[in-house]
Amino acid sequence: MASKKKTVKKKAAKKSGQVGAIKRASSSKKTKKTGSKKKLDTGAKKKLELKKKLELKKKLELKKKLELKKKLELKKKLELKKKLELKKKLELKKKLELKKKLELKKKLELKKKLELKKKLELKNKLEKKAREAALKAVKRQREVEKRAAMVAKARALKEKQKEAVRVAKERAKLKAEQIAERLALRAAKEKEKQAIKAAREAERAAKLAAREAERLAEIEANRKPVAPPKPPIIKGVMQDGITPTKEFNFEFLLSQREMLLAERRNLLGQADRLESEANAIVENSEMGDVQFDDEGGEGDTMVVERERDLTLSASARQTVEEIDDALKRIETGDYGYSGRSGLPIPRERLKALPWTTELVQERAGGIGSY
Repeated sequence: MASKKKTVKKKAAKKSGQVGAIKRASSSKKTKKTGSKKKLDTGAKKKLELKKKLELKKKLELKKKLELKKKLELKKKLELKKKLELKKKLELKKKLELKKKLELKKKLELKKKLELKKKLELKNKLEKKAREAALKAVKRQREVEKRAAMVAKARALKEKQKEAVRVAKERAKLKAEQIAERLALRAAKEKEKQAIKAAREAERAAKLAAREAERLAEIEANRKPVAPPKPPIIKGVMQDGITPTKEFNFEFLLSQREMLLAERRNLLGQADRLESEANAIVENSEMGDVQFDDEGGEGDTMVVERERDLTLSASARQTVEEIDDALKRIETGDYGYSGRSGLPIPRERLKALPWTTELVQERAGGIGSY
């Protein structure tokens, strides 16, 4: 940097010397011109003008040279500046390269450390894996021994269970034989009870039949001797299983038949339900050895309920038989007429009691009853 400053100072001194010489020459020329002007004539003026032109030309050339010189100096300064900048760039580049080398060196050292660390970790993993394999082998050996002990225990337990099953079978066989004996005894008792029951029911039925025969005989004895002849029934042509008559047309008989069929279904269902309840009472009472006889007590609640259900069921089935007779009479054309007098029964009574065969007066024992 000091050498550069010296060269710049030298160049500036040279320029100042040249400028001083130019000034002195111009001042000397001016003095000569003033002296010559007085001596020269008009012809000499031209020479002076020509001389002035030449001098002006020289000045211009000198000026150009000075400018060219300045340009060259400026160019040199720029080149010097470029060189300095280039030098700085080179130095900076060297510093960067040195820095890169140091960083690369650090990276290589770090890489070596990491590789060494990985090797140590791998070594530790292998050692750990070996220890785990050894532990697994010991554990597997223990499991094998444990399984062998469990198999032996299971065999012993299986043998014990077989023996228990054999003993249980023998006990079950003995129990089944005892149950069979008890069931046979119970069946014999039940058969005996049923025989006694059937005999008593037959006796009761015989008594009832005798009483009914006596009642009918008494009625026949008290009845008037001769009944008047029944009036003839004027019948129409049968249609869809219905024979209309003069007093009862087809539409009325059709509605009565539907009513009778619906009532028949209801009564049959009621009779079946009552019989099922009576049988259920019998089955439940058999578990408690209840006797349905005079010795068992007529006041027993279960006996009373059973007798009531059987009575209601028999009554329902009796009504079903009367309904079946009424359906036959609809088919033959005899429906709606009194079975005693042959007179037509009012429609209101037939709607209220579709299977009736008597007038109200005949039912009460009044006029028309024979």
